[in-house]
Amino acid sequence: MQKLISYPLSIVYYLLFFLTLLLFHPIQWICFNLFGYNAHKKSVDVLSYFLVANTYVLGTSYKFENLDLLPQGVPLIIAANHQSMYDITAIGWFMRKVHPKYISKIELAKGIPSISYNLNHGGSVVIDRKDPRQSLPAIKKIAEYIEQNKRSVVIFPEGTRSKTGVPKPFAESGLKLLCKYAPSAYMVPLTINNSWKMTPWGSFPLGIGNKLTFTIHQPFAIEDLSFAEIFERTEKAVVGSVRN
Repeated sequence: MQKLISYPLSIVYYLLFFLTLLLFHPIQWICFNLFGYNAHKKSVDVLSYFLVANTYVLGTSYKFENLDLLPQGVPLIIAANHQSMYDITAIGWFMRKVHPKYISKIELAKGIPSISYNLNHGGSVVIDRKDPRQSLPAIKKIAEYIEQNKRSVVIFPEGTRSKTGVPKPFAESGLKLLCKYAPSAYMVPLTINNSWKMTPWGSFPLGIGNKLTFTIHQPFAIEDLSFAEIFERTEKAVVGSVRN
């Protein structure tokens, strides 16, 4: 019965989703080219709000825990488990005050209204998973960017989404580069729960009536810590709070 109900709701959702992307593409262009970073950032914040609000059609709700723990005025490395694309839009809206940037796969940087434009002009970087030689300089670049501008980068150390919510082993390479080239950063472990339930049958139809929970764990300065300690502490915090 739930799947049957989800068909018409998913159609409405996707109509709203694509209309939102089409509307905000020229808005982003105008903001970026005429008014610069701050105006573009505000347009992306509003875009993120509408992308989150569109999911209300599906009966989706969100809970962000411990936003008050986020340090101010320092670069942040937000390390999270990854369950669906809805992770990204929620982080973009609810954590907008820390200017989250992303390490995204190169396929998303072409041909997608609004999303591709933001990835190419908003401070994020794109990587080709088939070409490690390209990926490493891109991650170094964004680490230096957040170090200089006191902003944040979101990384999903699993490397790909978990379709069942069960966390995959964390990879070290991306986190290690971020820590090396953003030495004054704070690590922010973030656990995401129930996002995978948005796509129980794939991209269509979508899951309905889900409560997505994002738990920010105690941030900590990475300076003077070994990478082994940073990695273990981060993975333990994130994975330890995943509920299946």
